[in-house]
Amino acid sequence: MRDFSRLEKTIGIEFKNIDLLKQAVVHRSYLNEHPQFELYHNERLEFLGDAVLEIVVTEYLFKNYPDTPEGELTNWRASLVNSKMLSIIAQEIGLEDYLYLSRGESKDSNSKARQYILANAVEALIGAVYLDQKIAAAKKFIKTFILSKLENILTNKLYLDPKSKFQEKAQEIFRITPYYKVLKESGPDHAKIFVVGLYLGDELVAEGEGSSKQEAQVEAARNGIIEKGW
Repeated sequence: MRDFSRLEKTIGIEFKNIDLLKQAVVHRSYLNEHPQFELYHNERLEFLGDAVLEIVVTEYLFKNYPDTPEGELTNWRASLVNSKMLSIIAQEIGLEDYLYLSRGESKDSNSKARQYILANAVEALIGAVYLDQKIAAAKKFIKTFILSKLENILTNKLYLDPKSKFQEKAQEIFRITPYYKVLKESGPDHAKIFVVGLYLGDELVAEGEGSSKQEAQVEAARNGIIEKGW
């Protein structure tokens, strides 16, 4: 039996129904290996938590930034609730230590799939908090662990996708619009890998790899930001 008291202390919430907290960290894969487990997986809680998270963040942005256009608010919200941000929050509160995973998923700790599992678990946790202690507790959790990231996002313009951020900085500093060129393609048609170069004029700033040209461009822009120290 896992002891959830440390997690409760970390998030500042003592659950009335501990099974809700427990269910929030049960991945579907675990039930495939443990069909007699007493609880269902966390996908219904995730469904609920996703909705709670979106409305709380949307309301906060709407009320606190009355002069900001809808398009910008949408980008800010996306930066707060995307899977990368939520997986970081999961790690900060130690949620990964409590996950119920299959043996295969347990070994796959540094993958994109684990990032999604962690992000989904945070949404499920929000759903569990909402069911156990209503909207006020869910708002407190979201404000403490998620909305607290907003200042850093705005200061460093993290709401811009890597391509937009690199282009903005390149035009600001060099008065040049960057462009991308496919350097290499490999693999069969159904599983191609593209290597794309990011250029400023004749300078190859960085390269990126991905399963689509767009994905490779985003990776190249992300690497370009690192290369330029932006």
